[in-house]
Amino acid sequence: MHGGSRRGSHPRAKGKVSGREAGPRTAQPSPLPDSDRLARLLEPVVHAMNMDLEGIRVTSAGRRRLLRVIVDADGGVSLDDIALASRELSVKLDSSAEMGDQPYTLEVSSPGVDRPLTEPRHWRRAAGRLVVAPLTADAVSHRDGNGAATAEGRITGWSGHGVILERDGVTREYQYAELGPGRVQVEFGHFADPAAGADADDEDLGEED
Repeated sequence: MHGGSRRGSHPRAKGKVSGREAGPRTAQPSPLPDSDRLARLLEPVVHAMNMDLEGIRVTSAGRRRLLRVIVDADGGVSLDDIALASRELSVKLDSSAEMGDQPYTLEVSSPGVDRPLTEPRHWRRAAGRLVVAPLTADAVSHRDGNGAATAEGRITGWSGHGVILERDGVTREYQYAELGPGRVQVEFGHFADPAAGADADDEDLGEED
């Protein structure tokens, strides 16, 4: 998990690396492109670079649109990775008609520390970090007679099915189905060990989403 996001953007018109100036201006703004269709178009490109597509959002400001693409990978993504992703995604967008003819800016970035942990890979990449997550109603009724509604602790292990959290010297294992969106807690001066959880079962890890 990263301390902060990395970002690259350039204005483009009908396509461009993190931005570009594009084709003819229309009299009326056209509808915003569909995010799901854009995800299906761009996800194979991101995967080919050994990254994960973590989010796509299209917003409009007057006659110009902003396409935000969030990518991540094990070990994080560097500024060079962001630049490469910007170029490759730009080429793909230029070869399609998904963004239409209006000018837009393509902004590629990595997730910030405030990104919710909702997928097994998110929890894995937060290994060694202090996290908190709401428990589902079923988890509360089965686990916590004191009515505790959250799971909190440092991630000391993970697999394709769940995570192990340590708090005050006590470890507890939670299945992903028991946890709501997790949040990494901001700590100052703590070194997060990226190797935490490396002893997780290999077969389980292969089942990760």
